[in-house]
Amino acid sequence: MQTGTVFNIQKYSLHDGPGIRTTVFLKGCPLACWWCHNPESLALTAEVVFSPNKCIGCGDCVQSCPNKALTITELGLIKEGKSCRVCKACTDICPTGARELAGRPMTVAEVMKELEKDRVFYEESGGGVTFSGGEALLQPDFLDSLLTACKAGGLHTALDTSGYAAWPSMARIKDKVDLFLYDIKHMDDGRHKLYTGVSNQLILENLKQLAASHSKIWIRVPVIPGINDDEENIKAMGAFLSSLHLSEVFLLPYHNIAADKYRRLGKTYRLDGLQSLANQQLAEVSQMLVPFGIQAKIGG
Repeated sequence: MQTGTVFNIQKYSLHDGPGIRTTVFLKGCPLACWWCHNPESLALTAEVVFSPNKCIGCGDCVQSCPNKALTITELGLIKEGKSCRVCKACTDICPTGARELAGRPMTVAEVMKELEKDRVFYEESGGGVTFSGGEALLQPDFLDSLLTACKAGGLHTALDTSGYAAWPSMARIKDKVDLFLYDIKHMDDGRHKLYTGVSNQLILENLKQLAASHSKIWIRVPVIPGINDDEENIKAMGAFLSSLHLSEVFLLPYHNIAADKYRRLGKTYRLDGLQSLANQQLAEVSQMLVPFGIQAKIGG
């Protein structure tokens, strides 16, 4: 049975496609967006997330670690990265949940068992299942098997993707996806590289090919103040999407609620202190797309 790495299965999702949905988050992403709100999704392998505010200093994790990767100091618990093997001993024994595991192996059957629990909600609301990440296409075999199982079970499928994958990986699954939620982050290649770590050329080329062969694509644009909300970028995006006859666009407001996740993972949040755009500012961004025949929606 095909196995992959999942870091979350979110029930009753209302913003990842039509109706009530279950969103399956697969681990691993080739991008490193400065504003990523799922930093625990970036690595393909499992990670330990530490919440200092939950820690009572009992020392159970230190005693349980077979690799002696943890010590208690005056500054609190310290994880020695080179020694940690993510064996789960510390997360299993922690009495307060201060140490949690992000990512676990699951079979297709195990995922499908969870999805089937909410079938009645999908059927009554016109919802279904959304695969997200990270970047789900980074686990192409697992994703393909999940989509095949969903279609066999009559479940509506959506894929939330950055589009950064070899075209053959996308081509093999596109006919099993009822709806693509396709992210566009920046039209300028240099700025795209700066803020995501990769070029946008593959992303844009894949979208061209996908638009030529798939009828249901929603474009989702994370609107990041000072990074991609300028008139030049928005108009370039409008012209590009219009040329592909793509008019269903959703502007996703920036928020910084993931900042604490970075701290718990021992990572630096590069946009700390950045404020969200006001509703009026988002409306102005939306208006820039109108001349291109795009009535963008805010949120979703």
